[in-house]
Amino acid sequence: MADPTGFLKVRQRELPLDRPVSLRLLDFKEVRAELPHDDVMVHRQAGRCMDCGVPFCHRGCPLGNLIPEWNDLAWRGDWGAAAERLHATNNFPEFTGRVCPALCEGSCVLGISQPPVTIESIELAVIDRAFANGLVKPEIPQRATGLTVAVVGSGPAGLAAAQQLTRVGHTVAVYERADRPGGLLRYGIPDFKLGKHHVDLRLSQMQAEGTRFRTGVEIGRDISWEDLRQRYDAVVVAIGSTVPRDLPLAGRELAGVHFAKPYLEQANVVASGRMVAGQVSAKDKHVIVIGGGDTGSDCVGTALRQGARSVTSFEIMPQPPTERPPHQPWPVYPQVFKTSSSHQEGGQRLYEVTSLAFAGRAGRVESIQVADAARDASGRFEPVPGSERELPADLVLIAMGFTGPEAMSLVEQLGLELGPRGTLARDAAYATARDGVFVAGDAGRGQSLVVWAIAEGRAAAAAVDAYLQGSTELPSPIRATEAPIGL
Repeated sequence: MADPTGFLKVRQRELPLDRPVSLRLLDFKEVRAELPHDDVMVHRQAGRCMDCGVPFCHRGCPLGNLIPEWNDLAWRGDWGAAAERLHATNNFPEFTGRVCPALCEGSCVLGISQPPVTIESIELAVIDRAFANGLVKPEIPQRATGLTVAVVGSGPAGLAAAQQLTRVGHTVAVYERADRPGGLLRYGIPDFKLGKHHVDLRLSQMQAEGTRFRTGVEIGRDISWEDLRQRYDAVVVAIGSTVPRDLPLAGRELAGVHFAKPYLEQANVVASGRMVAGQVSAKDKHVIVIGGGDTGSDCVGTALRQGARSVTSFEIMPQPPTERPPHQPWPVYPQVFKTSSSHQEGGQRLYEVTSLAFAGRAGRVESIQVADAARDASGRFEPVPGSERELPADLVLIAMGFTGPEAMSLVEQLGLELGPRGTLARDAAYATARDGVFVAGDAGRGQSLVVWAIAEGRAAAAAVDAYLQGSTELPSPIRATEAPIGL
């Protein structure tokens, strides 16, 4: 245990500073101030960990992170041992420490009566120090099995599966259709939330361990799925959930109405110093963001940095409560109102609003017609009569989530099946109906979080290793059929 009375002496949360809004809107660098972590603050906050009899934070985290252990080591200043315990369950804490909603904190026992331990910021302090001090080194496999695995998709699920399988001695090739590996970590999440140098540092470690990357290759088009299966002893499909949910309203065909994902991808490419011909930009435009999730928030922050005249985001659901609601008791992750760093920077947020139609002239959108939304007797949201109004809109970004993976080529070429939610069908061991083909991450789970993708990648790697060798020593944090607490 860290400090037996720490939670009594320090009762409030302390978090690292963010850069001032006026400065961070001038660039796409990370919102968090690029300063060394405050050792004193980390010491105080880690000391609040109670060493409770049953650490529910283990179960709240999909990875089963050993949170009390590395809290204790961080409190003692033993950063090397803390990083080792952190890596025991999480391949990429530098990612989860920046973009995870901290499910663990929702189930922190201290959170029953006090603000929970700042688990995520302590995690980030540990891994950032580990990289800065040269403690993150390649883990070269001691033997080669002679068996080969293809991982398709280089997002968090694919990378986690590839690293685990490489470390047990398999020859692993990661295929990515984009020009650079990283998946949504590189092109889906803006730099101001996750600087891409963190992605490149981890990729360098993986390459030194022996993982091979094949970019600019789309499986199903450049190489058929059947050919890939014949070339490798096993295939892991980690292509994510990338089919966006559309909004088929009148005027949807107007120029200026776009899905959020391509808009964010273009912004990330430009932030890396490259040019994008015909880039969709929010500069000097009235921007409407439809959808109140993380993707919508990312659109808000990106549009503000591009110089939007105004940014309005709206959500059909009611505004969440500020306190844990009664129907989401501890240790369930509470759905409460949160203000992201992007929403702190400006723009207007509207709730219980539904879209009716897009309108414009000369083929370009100029406004969007909306109305207040209320549930009818069947529970469906319907427009409230008399509440109709029009909002200026030069650029509309649809950020309403994703319906499933781009799976047609898998269905046609490998005979894989889709589940009722449009995801790739698999069993509890991540295996599909096609022998030797496994599915990990959002492609099988549906749209979810980075932390769940990493957990599924690790679990799928254990299943693949057992398939190839008859047994495995790789840890398997979850099963494909396991449901989360609250998310």
